[in-house]
Formats: sequence, C-alpha cells, structure tokens
Amino acid sequence: MSLLCACSCLAGVRHFTYVYEAITSPPGSFDLENWITWRTHAPNDRDFDQIDLRHELEFGITDNLQAAIYVADWNYQNAIGSDGFSYSDSAIELIYNLTNPVIDPLGLSIYQQYSFGERFFAWESKVIAQKNFGPLILAYNATLESVWEGKDLRNREGEVQQALGASYEISPRFSTGLELVHETVFADWRVDESATSFFVGPNISLRRGTAFITLTALAQATRVVDEPDFQMRTIFGIAF
Repeated sequence: MSLLCACSCLAGVRHFTYVYEAITSPPGSFDLENWITWRTHAPNDRDFDQIDLRHELEFGITDNLQAAIYVADWNYQNAIGSDGFSYSDSAIELIYNLTNPVIDPLGLSIYQQYSFGERFFAWESKVIAQKNFGPLILAYNATLESVWEGKDLRNREGEVQQALGASYEISPRFSTGLELVHETVFADWRVDESATSFFVGPNISLRRGTAFITLTALAQATRVVDEPDFQMRTIFGIAF
C-alpha cells in the first residue's frame, strides 16, 4: 500500500520534459501546467530563434485514465522572413496506464493525442515504458506522429521518435538526470526525403508542496540543418 501511495504522490510531477512517464494522475485530481521551449541554432548563426508556449489542463479520470486539454500552443519566432507571435493549435490528450512501474516488472502506458489548428491537424501515439529502482527512474517512449497542414491539409509529414530518460531523486524535493531524443522526420511520408537527428542533455526537477518545475537542455549531436542546434524546455505546474 505504501508503494502505491508513493506512486500517487509522484503522479502529475514531471521528472522529464521530453520524456513521458507511465504513472497517471489519481481520479479527481486537477493540474495546471505551462510549457516554455526555446529553440535556436549555433551562436554564430542567429537567423533562427523560436519560443514555443503551451498551457495545459490535466485531469485524473479513473485510477488508470488521465486526460489533458492543451488550451493553446503558440510561439514567438525571430527568423528570416518570419517574425512575431502566432497561434499554432489546441489539442486533447489521453493516457491509459496498464501496469505500475514500482510494483510490476515494468510500467506501461499508452498515449494518444489529437491536435487541431487553422489548416492543421495531427495525431500522435506513444508507448510509454518506465521502471523505478528506488530513487532511480528510467523511462522510454516510442512515438509515431503524423501531421496534415496547408490548403486542404495537403501537406503531409510523419515522424518516428524514440526518447529515453534517467532521473535520480537526490531528495524528495530535487532530482537530476539525462534525456536523449532520436527522431526521424519524413516529408510526405517518403523514406527518400527523411532526416534523422539526435539530441542529448541534462535535466533537473524541483518540487515543493503541490508545485514543481522541471528543465531540460538538449544539444543536437547530429548536423541536420532544419533542426535546432540547441533547445531548452521548462515545465512548471501546480496541482489543485
């Protein structure tokens, strides 16, 4: 019983920002989260800077089902030919937990997201795996995403992503670790028009009461021109 209580306390608290965890929020819970992601190219190449913002409301529906509403995803971009704020999309998200990462050999959850915007539609599916070894948390995500946008949603793009995270809880209020993201983007879902990139970097998470803040800084280890050389994501949230 104490292990289950510990899992419930950790639900809603993020140890990672690019990797999802398998534990879902308890029924009746309500969380507010705000995301800020900064993306840029190398210091000597200032033709691209973008800040993405997300406002998320998260609900615990049952012991195993969690839902979320992305009220708005919007961004500020400073790039050649594009400068200023713009609205991107809104979304709904569902996560269903199958097994527990503490009491079962492996924690598993399935994830589905649908995003809607002006001349924009996307769906994203994930398999989330997690295992806790005392203060050490290991998590893995396998993601498949498809995007339709433009006039009559004719422009298509697909993405296959794998993400791995490790986080060590130094104290109940502080943890630190590492995140790795490997992604392949397919223009028009064509293998001959794909680009693969790899990102790696540290994370930290601070918690106090029902509030938390988690930050990850990722550097691109590959040389894909269309992807940022550096990105930093911060998620801060509070449970009500």
